Order: sequence, then C-alpha cells, then structure tokens
Amino acid sequence: MSSPALSPMKKPWIVILCAALIVTLAMGVRQSFGLLLPQMSVDIGISRSDFGLAMALQNLLFGLVQPFVGALADKHGAGRVVLGGALLYALGLIGAAFATDAVGLHISFGLLIGMAQSATTFVVVLGAVGRVVSPEKRSSAFGIVTAGGSLGQFLVVPLASMLLGNIGYHETLWIMAGLVALCGLLAIGVAGRTDTPGTVQAEEQTARDALREAAVHRGYWLLNAGFFVCGFHIAFIATHLPAYLDDKGLGIEIGAQVLALVGLFNILGSYVFGRAGDLMRQKYVLSALYTARSAVIALFLFLPLSHASALVFAGAMGFLWLGTVPLTSGIVGRIFGIRYLSMLYGIVFLSHQLSSFFGAWMAGLIFDATGSYNIAWGFSIALGLFAGLVHLPIADAPVKRLAPA
Repeated sequence: MSSPALSPMKKPWIVILCAALIVTLAMGVRQSFGLLLPQMSVDIGISRSDFGLAMALQNLLFGLVQPFVGALADKHGAGRVVLGGALLYALGLIGAAFATDAVGLHISFGLLIGMAQSATTFVVVLGAVGRVVSPEKRSSAFGIVTAGGSLGQFLVVPLASMLLGNIGYHETLWIMAGLVALCGLLAIGVAGRTDTPGTVQAEEQTARDALREAAVHRGYWLLNAGFFVCGFHIAFIATHLPAYLDDKGLGIEIGAQVLALVGLFNILGSYVFGRAGDLMRQKYVLSALYTARSAVIALFLFLPLSHASALVFAGAMGFLWLGTVPLTSGIVGRIFGIRYLSMLYGIVFLSHQLSSFFGAWMAGLIFDATGSYNIAWGFSIALGLFAGLVHLPIADAPVKRLAPA
C-alpha cells in the first residue's frame, strides 16, 4: 500500500513559499563562505588551497549523500529531512568557529556542512514542490524556489560582510548558525509523505526500477554531464572571485558587492529561465544558457578590469547563475515523472557537486602553483561550450511504461 500524499489542506503556495525560504537561508549562508577566506586563512594559519579543500569537501559531500537523502525524502517526506539537515548545518558552523587548524575546518566546513546542505537545498524541497503543482507550471514553480537561493545570496552575503568587518568571523559563524536553524521551523511547510497516488508510475514502480530506467537512458547521462559543468562554474566563482578581485587591487569589499549582485540578478534569472522551461524546450534553453556563460566569462577577461566591469560581470553571471536548476530538474521530472524526482535529481546533483569539488579546490591549487587564476578561467570557458553542446541531443520525451498485467 502506498503512503498518503501531501495533505490536500496544504496549499501549493504554502509549500512553495516554505521551500523558497528554506533555500533562501541555506544557500544564502553557503554563498557567503568565500568572504571568510581572508580572515580565516590568516587567523588559523592555513593556505588558500587548505581553505579551498574544505569547500571542495563540502561540495563533494553535498553531492555524494544527495541521492540517499533524496531517496529518504521520497519515502518519508521532505520535512523530517530538512529538520535534520538544519540541525547538522548549525552544528557545522559552530564547529568552524572553534576550528584551530585545517583538519578542524575540513571536518566542520567540509564534512558536516556538506552533508547538511544536501538536506536543506534544492533536491529535497523541489521534490516536495513538484508534487503539489501541475506539470505545466512545474518549471515556473521550480524557478521561484531557485530564486530563493539567490535572494538569500543578495541578503545574507552583505550581512555577512558587515558582520565580518564589525565583529569578526567567529561571531559571524554563530549568527549564521542561528539563521540556518530557522530552516527547521520552515520544514513544517514541506512536511508530509509525498507519494502520488492514482497512476501506474507512482503505485507500481519501485526505486530500484526507477534507477534501472534512468541508467539506460542516454539523455539522463547527458544531463549529468551538463550539470557537471554548472558545478565547476558556481564553486570556482563563489569561492575564489572575491580573492581574485582583491588580488587585482579592487579590495575585498567589492567581493561582497559582486556576490550580492550575482544573487540579485539571479532572482530574476531563476524565474525567467524557469518560466522559459514551461514555454520552450528546456534542453535548448539550457544549451543557450551554458553558451552564454562562456561568452560572459570571456568578455570579462578580455575587457580591462575595473569596479564597473566586475559589477557588470556579476549581473550577467547572476542572471545565468542558477537558471540551470529549474531546467535540469524539470527535464528529469518530464522524462521520468515525479515519484522519484528527489532521488533521480539527487544523482544528477551529485555530478554537479563532484565538479564543484574541483572548482573550489583545483582553482586554489592552480593559484598556489602559478600565482594566477588564468588557467581556471580558461577551464570555465571550455566547459561552458561543452555543456552547450551536450544538451542538444537529449531525448526529453516522457518514458513509456507498461501497466502491470
């Protein structure tokens, strides 16, 4: 017997709002971590590659446990998963405040927060949202929730910058822990079992069947390849762009401005690309988005660097920042249905986070070895062009399943 669906008394807008607020807090705090690099590296006595490795481990754990967390959310509901993740997230931030060496930072910032983020961000909450909205509005709803991550970046990053300047990183991390703990309260809004009754797919297909079905679908693997690129871009820029601009003489303050502007413009971008996914073929929109990223990065490097050019780059990249999320998750839901959306999208997200590991850590290694981020920027351009191509041949029609005899 299948589990009951989300309560019919729970309105879709409530689920969407709570999901968006959860992502706002969880992602907003996460996107501010790059600002901590200068203070923490000096105070703890670690290199940029040490800090980058902590962020890389965080991204890696974020991805590695994502399929399992997604499966738990599919089975038991998003609410319990978000609550546990919020508590672990707060614990990791408090642990980072007490870290005295690279190992302590790797455990707190890397392992604990990495696992916690998998339970408090897109994969889990999008699964809950996908089950309370109609298919024709699903991509737009995903875009609204994704915009929450950008709103958090716009609001929390400047707050973190102000706190760092006034009270230092120890107290800032404690305040961040309080913010992410609020996700535990918001978990009520996405709580409930999430099976969708009344269809052969929901009632008869098992998780193992869903995994086998996805494993032989070529388009699913192309989605994994494309989202791999997204992870590299996001982790590299979020972790190292503030330091890059500081190295170029613009000051660390502009790093906070740039990250906040990325968040502001992605509020619009996430909704626009989510809406575009309801109106156009999602794979073509994704292809254009990744190609545009490469063009924006190339122009940023080609033109003389200034305060103005950094802000323009931030706005352009912000518009393209997380528009991949509603589109990629939308394609997964379109092809395979929503019964195991959190699990299947979690696997795609694992690809994203594997690349995030390299985007955060490898860029730090490159800088330590060469004194420059030029090679990392070149990788970013090449990968964007690659992603623009791999989405084009995806077969995105819903899979056909035979009803049981």
